Amino acid sequence: MTANRNTALMFICGSGISAHAYAPLLRPIAEDGYAVFIVKLPYRFAPLESHKQFAVDETIGLIAAHPKYARWVLSGHSLGAALSCRSVREQPNAFAEIVLIGTTHPKLDNLNYLTIPVTKVYGSKDGVATPESVMNNKRLLPAHTNWVEIVGGNHSQFGHYGHQLFDGYATLTRSEQQAITRTELLNALNRVESLDVE
Repeated sequence: MTANRNTALMFICGSGISAHAYAPLLRPIAEDGYAVFIVKLPYRFAPLESHKQFAVDETIGLIAAHPKYARWVLSGHSLGAALSCRSVREQPNAFAEIVLIGTTHPKLDNLNYLTIPVTKVYGSKDGVATPESVMNNKRLLPAHTNWVEIVGGNHSQFGHYGHQLFDGYATLTRSEQQAITRTELLNALNRVESLDVE
């Protein structure tokens, strides 16, 4: 484990998904020496607009509460990625990179003005955030966005939970899908960590 990392990862859970379901995806990142913060959604689904805003406020508040980390990578799965979009819209200078996973968002937030690196990870078999719906909102992300299609990946396998309603069926293993996703998260963290801290 590498100590004294200056960069940390903020990860927002998907709707209805326990934070524990993302532990297999994120634990190796922590074992590599990066602090990982997981934001749980109120009542797990954040059913009301006030709940969604609470999660955004929590995300931004955690940064203020942990000043030892000079830079942050923001990520989330599904609704968590949508709330990541909202968080970066509200505090664009708080994050050095964002990695959006298994989501059609941004749908309401036009983020094509962002200058920070953006990565969008999606599965070709995702029946919830289908590749078609993901690409329909491509114009709302910067032209420099890194698009990562996981061939054979679905929505459910980004976490460790049961098969989600309306989701497609993956043609690669959960471990393989998460390894690809984890690589993108680590690439983002390593890029940010390599920046000179002012």
